[in-house]
Amino acid sequence: MKSEIHPEYHMITVKMTDGSEFQTRSTWGAEGETLNLDVDPKSHPAWTGGNRNLIDTGGRIDRFNKRFGGLTLGKK
Repeated sequence: MKSEIHPEYHMITVKMTDGSEFQTRSTWGAEGETLNLDVDPKSHPAWTGGNRNLIDTGGRIDRFNKRFGGLTLGKK
């Protein structure tokens, strides 16, 4: 392997949406930093059966609905 082309792995803390935390090795951030998740397997509809809504960070859903809300895709 070539030296100094691979990212450095270090320990970080991952904080889930329910407040639980775990430590893992990652190339994200710096040693000891905390990665706060907005969506994880405990809150994403793909894993929860669609019973929960996604968190709308920054009004993205509102902007999408304002821009494309009147669009219909039916045959005439």
